[in-house]
Amino acid sequence: MKRILFLLLTVTLSVSLQAQVMRAEELEKYAKERYGEKWTEAAENLSKELVLDKNLSLTYEQIIDCGDQTKEQLYVILNHWVTASFNDANSVIKLNDKELGSIIAEGYVGNIAEHIGGMSRYKVSMTPIIKIDIKDKKIRVTYTLQYYNVEKVIGGGFISAFSDGSQRPQLNIEKWGLETCYPFSKKDQHKAKQTSSKALVMAHAYSNVIMDKIEEAVKHGLIGNENDDW
Repeated sequence: MKRILFLLLTVTLSVSLQAQVMRAEELEKYAKERYGEKWTEAAENLSKELVLDKNLSLTYEQIIDCGDQTKEQLYVILNHWVTASFNDANSVIKLNDKELGSIIAEGYVGNIAEHIGGMSRYKVSMTPIIKIDIKDKKIRVTYTLQYYNVEKVIGGGFISAFSDGSQRPQLNIEKWGLETCYPFSKKDQHKAKQTSSKALVMAHAYSNVIMDKIEEAVKHGLIGNENDDW
């Protein structure tokens, strides 16, 4: 009985991990390999090619040629991919319309950057919107990020370790618009240049991961052996 429960737990954990496109620690390793470990320098370099759109969002768009696949065939593949990839408590499928040929999902990657200061500490996560438009033979993928989600604990910095405990840390949930963060705001309105830099590099890296995984799915299938001969 214990062995059966252990196997069930292992399978459940495996499915849970596979449901995520990429975890934060994997994304950080990928980002460092692509852009280096100096986050501020990497963000400064990226700022030379990145521009916020009219909604002050960071938006990427890619059109992917899908050979002779029909709109219906592509929808089946992408519906499967989105359902498997955004199947956790923090991700949401906002639209899934076969007739319209449009799928919209809100992704989530937690703890893409963090900071522990003297008086406060905070963790940054992101919830990008991924929109897939589907036609015969091609798809268009749009990745949009408007803000960072920040859990800020005032009084939770390293100095708090020496306090008498009379003041409890205060948790604030904030949204930092990209236009207020470095490198789009050179002085960084949150006085968190290093943290904002890492968040941007991680967000940019995640856009590459999303585009690559979607292209891989439509061109080679989710598991590599999908065909009509079964």
